[in-house]
Amino acid sequence: MHPLWIWMLMAALQFIQSEEAEHSLSSKQGALPCMRGFAQDEYIIDTDQELAKGQAVFNVSFMDCGGGKVWFNVGESSDFRVSEDGVVLTLRRLSLAAQKKAMVVVYAQDLQSKQVWKTRVHLQVHPDGNSTGPEQVKLDDATLTQRVPVILFPWRSVVVRGDGTLRRVKRDWVIPPINVPENSRGQFPEDLVRIRSDRDKNRMLRYSVTGPGADQPPTGIFIINPISGQLSVTKPLDREHISNFHLRAHAVDLNGNQVENPIDIVINVIDQNDNRPEFTHTTFNGSVPEGSKPGSFVMTVTAVDKDDPKTANGMLRYKILSQNPQSPSSNMFTINNKTGDIITVAAGLDREKVTQYTLIIQATDMEGNPTYGLSNTATTVIRITDVNDNPPEFTTDTFFGEVHENRVNVIVANLTVTDKDQPHTPAWSTVYRIIAGDPTGRFSIPTDPTTNEGLLTVVKPVDFELTRSFMLTVEAENEVPLARGIHLLRQSTATVSVRILDINESPEFSPNPKSIKLEEGLPAGSLLTTFTAQDPDRFMRQTVRYSKMYDPANWLEIDPVNGRISTIAILDRESPYVKNNLYNVTFMASDNGIPPASGTGTLQMYLLDINDNAPHVFPPEVEMCERPDPNAINITASDPDLNPNAGPFAFELANRPSDIRRNWTLSRINGEYAQLRLRISSLASGIYEVPVMITDSGNLPMSNTSYLRVKVCQCDHHGDCVDMERIIAAGLGTGAIIAILICIIILLVLVLLFVMWMKRRDKERQAKQLLIDPEDDVRDNILKYDEEGGGEEDQDYDLSQLQQPDALEPECVKVGIRRLDERPLHYDHQYPLRSAAPHPGDIGDFIHEGLKAADNDPTAPPYDSLLVFDYEGSGSTAGSLSSLHSSSSCGDQDYDYLGDWGPRFRKLADLYGGGDD
Repeated sequence: MHPLWIWMLMAALQFIQSEEAEHSLSSKQGALPCMRGFAQDEYIIDTDQELAKGQAVFNVSFMDCGGGKVWFNVGESSDFRVSEDGVVLTLRRLSLAAQKKAMVVVYAQDLQSKQVWKTRVHLQVHPDGNSTGPEQVKLDDATLTQRVPVILFPWRSVVVRGDGTLRRVKRDWVIPPINVPENSRGQFPEDLVRIRSDRDKNRMLRYSVTGPGADQPPTGIFIINPISGQLSVTKPLDREHISNFHLRAHAVDLNGNQVENPIDIVINVIDQNDNRPEFTHTTFNGSVPEGSKPGSFVMTVTAVDKDDPKTANGMLRYKILSQNPQSPSSNMFTINNKTGDIITVAAGLDREKVTQYTLIIQATDMEGNPTYGLSNTATTVIRITDVNDNPPEFTTDTFFGEVHENRVNVIVANLTVTDKDQPHTPAWSTVYRIIAGDPTGRFSIPTDPTTNEGLLTVVKPVDFELTRSFMLTVEAENEVPLARGIHLLRQSTATVSVRILDINESPEFSPNPKSIKLEEGLPAGSLLTTFTAQDPDRFMRQTVRYSKMYDPANWLEIDPVNGRISTIAILDRESPYVKNNLYNVTFMASDNGIPPASGTGTLQMYLLDINDNAPHVFPPEVEMCERPDPNAINITASDPDLNPNAGPFAFELANRPSDIRRNWTLSRINGEYAQLRLRISSLASGIYEVPVMITDSGNLPMSNTSYLRVKVCQCDHHGDCVDMERIIAAGLGTGAIIAILICIIILLVLVLLFVMWMKRRDKERQAKQLLIDPEDDVRDNILKYDEEGGGEEDQDYDLSQLQQPDALEPECVKVGIRRLDERPLHYDHQYPLRSAAPHPGDIGDFIHEGLKAADNDPTAPPYDSLLVFDYEGSGSTAGSLSSLHSSSSCGDQDYDYLGDWGPRFRKLADLYGGGDD
């Protein structure tokens, strides 16, 4: 029987009860008190012969009046179970073909008051073999038969009007939801429920539904017959896509007027177990330390199911299907079937034996029911992590090595260990320590990070003559301590035997360096000292020979056999090779071993000073004015010797030449300084050599006459030399001064030549500007004069200005039209006369004459201005060109000479010289 029908029967029962209650209401009470419990004590439901596992068979309705939460149970039945919302489902596949009926007792218990209610449901196979026929429900020994559940627009209770009459008022009770299983395979459209109004008895009504799934996306899933109110579903539903639909039913008359308030219809899609569990990962990776105790957490695996998690369809259970390897037992791990937590259940995890385990995990829905639940699997890899549970152990008890004496940073022996822990981890890395046999710390054992070997190394030189072998005791342990609970029976130790090899060592001078004191001036062949070396090789009979390596002044020699050192030159403390009275010589001692060895030693000679150097005047050169004020110069002495073989000094002027004492005087200031003065008032400029005799204070005093170079010069008021000699004294020679003067003179000459060239170039440029362009030369071009021009306005020019001034009459002189830069023509000015051209036809000579006149004219414009040459002057044999002005009242002009200028001017002669015609 369809669960929706059960719900509709419940609604009908409530409706009948409400109708009965309306007749028993008084004017003061609107409804009967609520009776908590099942709607019916017994049900009879038609069902199919074959029921699938997990199929929803029917719903039970419990009347709740606001009490505590109710828990449903089906008693001892192993075929059915009931969900929290009263849906009864099968636990396995059932067949009712043989027995044709079955009974299910459903209990409801209040969790607070512990009150229990029950109802019996009789399942019987429909005669047609399916549950699509009529549904029978026994109500108080009465049977109600109907094919499709009916939803009536609800009514409220009866109320009393003011006039004492009764009136029915609409109810507001909530319609229970309609449950539709997903993935239905029935014929579509499939009827769900019928919507009707009790007002359809008097008039024709039309029904409709609105909401998502009807007239809103996704549209067309639910349809309703507008006449009968039959609500149907058009295709299978998918709860994982949409779990419920909220529709509104409407009833209107043929005019579209609403006759009933809309009622809300909730359609729940009942879940079916149509989705397998899915693990979140195909392979899960975890780890656990080796030696972990049972109950240690390892990891969590997770699977999800798209089915309803509130039903058995989505309730998952986990279990371990297999473990590989099965060592040391086949059940090293267990899993919490609800949470997926994996924990250890057995001891004996040892990384050195098993590095990782692979588990196959299964997740099953239907609360893990192996018969009806859907399953899926995933792989879990559990890596066993390392802890320091294995100490390092030496591969042998004794190691051997050898090393030559005097060697350092040399590997003597490689110490090897074994460690079962994971390589290149702190639990595997080994630290070596010498615990005996090396009191002076001559050996060290660093660890090779790649091989974990101990490298026994010499860090301090060892001497074969002192110790020929070492016996070392070495201990090995890890960088980190052993794990808890691991106890060592003994510490891992080993013995290292090191043999020292003898080598030929170099002879050693003692002491080195060797210092001696002696006076300078020792003659060649003097014996100074004996400098010998000892051979450390006491067990070898070897001969030592000596030689000189470094003697910068070449003063000494050494006997190759006995090491005696003697001089071969005079020792001089004032030599540049002597620094701070010390002179160093290096010698070498070599043995005759195989191979030979040699060593060096240094002899430091501290030379004592003797008075072997005479003093000299200092400074050797001085300056003095011709008339010095004060008339004195201070001088001192320079002596390479040391005190007391140097100062104080005695100064004295030499007796010769005779003018020295006549011109100069020398007075002692103290033991270091003397003062030189002029005896005369002035001395001519020049350079004077003044001999000064100086005597030191040595035990055997030494005297010396040195010359003081005195430069006498003219001085300014500050006392500074100003003559050429001072420049020379400053380091600038006469040749350099002459060269500088010659360069200055050459530079001035070049500047003068450049200025003259610029003036000449400017004159040539001005002359070129006055020349007629070759293209416009009237002698080389034929000009066309048969055009009259633009009109009478061309006659406004005064051509009389082209006439010669001396040929014009006074009344013919007038200003006319001129340029602004043109010289005004006033007869009272005196212009320079310009010579006449040698020939009237030579225009070039004429222009050159005009250029010369302009250059000599003080009133001409500047040389870079445009010059005017329209003034011909009085020297022209051609006369004035003013006669070209035909309107002039002046006398006739003679133009015959134009014929002499060539064929180009012959036309002008014909025009102006041809008389009246």
